[in-house]
Amino acid sequence: MTDRQDEMQDVPDAVSEPRRRFSVQLVWIIPIVAAIIGLSIAAKAWFDRGETITISFKTGEGLEAGKTKLRYKDVMIGEVKSIAISNDRSHVVVTAEVSKDAKGLMVKDTRFWVVRARISGGNVTGLTTLLGGSYIGVEAGASTEPRDQFVGLESPPAVSMEVPGRQFVLHSDDVGSLYTGSPVFFRRMQVGQVISTDLDSDGKGVSVRVFIRSPYDRFVTPNTFFWHASGVDLTVSPGGVKLNTESMLAVLLGGISFEQRPNAPEAQPAPANTAYTLYDTHDEALKNSVVSQKFALLFRESVRGLAVGAPVDLRGVTVGEVSSIDVTLDRSRSDFSVSVLIDFYPEHLLAHLRQGKDGMLPLTGGGETRNLLDDLVARGFRAQIKSGSLLTGQLYVALDFVPGARPAKIDWNAAPPRFPTVPGSMEKLQKNLTEIVQKIEKLPLEKLAGDAGRTMRSLDDTLKSADQLLKNMDRSLVPEAKSVLTDARTTLEDVRKTLTEARGTLGGASQVLSADAPVQVDLRDTMREVSRAAQSLRVLGDYLEQHPEALIRGKKEEK
Repeated sequence: MTDRQDEMQDVPDAVSEPRRRFSVQLVWIIPIVAAIIGLSIAAKAWFDRGETITISFKTGEGLEAGKTKLRYKDVMIGEVKSIAISNDRSHVVVTAEVSKDAKGLMVKDTRFWVVRARISGGNVTGLTTLLGGSYIGVEAGASTEPRDQFVGLESPPAVSMEVPGRQFVLHSDDVGSLYTGSPVFFRRMQVGQVISTDLDSDGKGVSVRVFIRSPYDRFVTPNTFFWHASGVDLTVSPGGVKLNTESMLAVLLGGISFEQRPNAPEAQPAPANTAYTLYDTHDEALKNSVVSQKFALLFRESVRGLAVGAPVDLRGVTVGEVSSIDVTLDRSRSDFSVSVLIDFYPEHLLAHLRQGKDGMLPLTGGGETRNLLDDLVARGFRAQIKSGSLLTGQLYVALDFVPGARPAKIDWNAAPPRFPTVPGSMEKLQKNLTEIVQKIEKLPLEKLAGDAGRTMRSLDDTLKSADQLLKNMDRSLVPEAKSVLTDARTTLEDVRKTLTEARGTLGGASQVLSADAPVQVDLRDTMREVSRAAQSLRVLGDYLEQHPEALIRGKKEEK
């Protein structure tokens, strides 16, 4: 009993521990840590999330939700989340999420387009999408106004907004062979391209917007003119056949060229969006880009071969153009005259006079065109018609000083002013030919031809007599004279051949010497000389027949 009690005394007494208010079990640590990690990930995703935008396209070709990317400078900045058709079924609405780093790119003038393989004119783009698939290209705008709804482009922009330069608007009757991306040339060097072509609101023309890269845009001034550089411009003019072409790219695919107006003063570059006229050819642009003044020229000669558009030439320099040709009745003379209206370019003339070219008058004082032209006309400055090409027969109007020209003045009171003229070289030539023909018609051609025939027959008889005489002398004279006779025979044979040829020539001339022949020559002196030659030969033959010893001893001197 005592032992048991002792054992019971050795057992410690239980003491109760106070109850805690809150206790965490170890098993809850893992879920709590996971929750904390999840919340941090969610918070990071919330703070790092991008911006949701919508882009409208006409079609959804090449687009796929969850797969199509948005790329800016070939860097992925977003992804297409959904594609839906608009309520009016006119287009599709693409919802895309843009990364946080690219939120600053979503401004008012940012542009979007679908990049896919395209063949347009001479450009082939988007070949990389054949393997990697289509994507949406992004070009950041310069605006600071944020936006989340955009209208996408149906084709890639022709020019990036990041390229320095300026845009200009060209107006034309038709677009020709131009397309978006067509090149723009300056001195056959590509300096820009066409960025859009639109029909005017009234439907009477088209507007072509072009972009000229810097620093070439400074060459576009108020004195600049543009023209179609596509195709081949073939012109037949009094100067011959002229062929104008640009580069092979422009000939095949089309293009636009521009240049400064000749002799124009220096000007500041034109501001952006300045409007210009787009001409069909370079010549048309050149004619319409200079200041012109109309003059009337009166000619009393035929102007056959002179056409509208023929040049007005000043010693090889074109200073104008024929604008119209008409026939007027001069009642005072009861005769017809031809009125030729020309467009005169004073700047072309003044530019050469400033340089004192060809010894002309220098430009002094105010340089008024009217006073200058009056001075030139007083010195013999006239207009006349000349032949530009014997092959085509085309004529042109020439301005130059005419020696001995009658005094004349410009009639400034007429509308348009009347410029003095002189007959052209063709009229003078025709007049001289007419006078020659009239003189020939007055000649007794038939009588001359008959006299020539009789003279030839008499000459032939004389030659036969001389030949017979020489044969007789050959048999009767001494051998020492044979050599002399041989030389004489040879000489006579040569004379006979020459006269035979002359006979043939005169026989042909007898056919030419008719009353209606266009050109004749005076044969009277020739016939007289031939007659004298025949008479001399006849005298020689008679003398040798009477004095054969003269071949050896020579002719006796008369006492």
